[in-house]
Amino acid sequence: MRTSINPFRSYTFTWWQIGVFKLALLALGAAAGAYWHEFFGANLTTLIIIAAIATAYTMYLALKQ
Repeated sequence: MRTSINPFRSYTFTWWQIGVFKLALLALGAAAGAYWHEFFGANLTTLIIIAAIATAYTMYLALKQ
């Protein structure tokens, strides 16, 4: 019998595990930006708008709790 894996279940992480995850995302973003600098440079305004909206939404959720 096979157990199904639910990727949307709740997880609990320590503060340092989240720090490692954020460091990985930062490194991945820097690598992608360095490799595809022409694409990201041409779409910088759009990316900043997406980042601002996502940040505002995350802050709203955090302050709502």
